Amino acid sequence: MKNPPKAPPETTEDHLLKGRVTFHQPATGYRTAIDTVLLAASVNAKPGSRVLDMGCGVGGAMLALGARVDGVLVDGIEIQPQLASLAKTNISENKLEASLRVFEGDISNPPKDIVAGGYDFIMANPPFMDPGRGNPPPGEMKRTANVEGAADLAAWLQAGLMLVKRKGVVVIIQRADRLGHIMAAIDGLRDANGEGAGDAIILPIHPRAGEPANRVIVSFRRGVKTPVTLLEGIAVHTEGEGYTDLLENVLDGGAISLK
Repeated sequence: MKNPPKAPPETTEDHLLKGRVTFHQPATGYRTAIDTVLLAASVNAKPGSRVLDMGCGVGGAMLALGARVDGVLVDGIEIQPQLASLAKTNISENKLEASLRVFEGDISNPPKDIVAGGYDFIMANPPFMDPGRGNPPPGEMKRTANVEGAADLAAWLQAGLMLVKRKGVVVIIQRADRLGHIMAAIDGLRDANGEGAGDAIILPIHPRAGEPANRVIVSFRRGVKTPVTLLEGIAVHTEGEGYTDLLENVLDGGAISLK
């Protein structure tokens, strides 16, 4: 006998880009946070660009990018059915059905609508936690979003390489203490033609100026050999709890330059 379908999670209504985007997300478990906006702001898409959000959750990054760049075409893939369903609802409620789509599936074996080499940009907020370290969070939904499963960090980056166009850009946000894993994985990436990845750009994200970075945004390109660039980091907060001018601009729909 099949297991009965899970009841829809209790949700809250929340906002991004200072109210330009309204979305629903589970009241408990993994919650869309500032990382989502930072990631979307770091994708240098233009009208007509094709973007894939790997592990899109409830669609926060897709919605932020779609609201910022008119005419961008964004697909999302999400392995958790309940989150994929919420993402579709959120897209509809923000009237972005013409440019945003969500598919339920696994990045390691994506549905046929997600075509290898079909995207100008890939963006992803992969699970932060190595399953062998730390204490996994309670709740299946949050655990799936935060802890690596069958697809580890290297597998996420390899999936991005295979799905992006040649010379296209993959952008991820990740914990700063995993930068070594990220760079080692990028060095080992190879596409079906044996080409690797290069032009890696690293942007450290600091809670406040003078404090160690706790996040990094890393981008790389398929089929290029340009060396690594380490950018000057950016701070999220002022000395108090307020946001820096740069972050206020990002939260209002501005972009982050990875140059």
